[in-house]
Amino acid sequence: MRLDKFLKVSRLLKRRTVAKDIAAGGRVTIGGRTVKPAYEVKPGDVATVRFGAEYVTFRVLSTDERAARQGIPLYEILSGEDDA
Repeated sequence: MRLDKFLKVSRLLKRRTVAKDIAAGGRVTIGGRTVKPAYEVKPGDVATVRFGAEYVTFRVLSTDERAARQGIPLYEILSGEDDA
């Protein structure tokens, strides 16, 4: 699944266009490398998304769109969102 679609389907971001803009702007890294919106996300990938001065790091658990519709999480937060 494309990175921009994953960010939208997993509900990390509300709109795919926003996800595309964030990735195209160099604000998403996977495995330490900046990736583009068309990057094919795979289970096990560890991604970091920068939101201004904040960072959220997560591990991709699944890319199954049907699982997301059933409420099964597609990712687990490793750091950022819950850190204070």
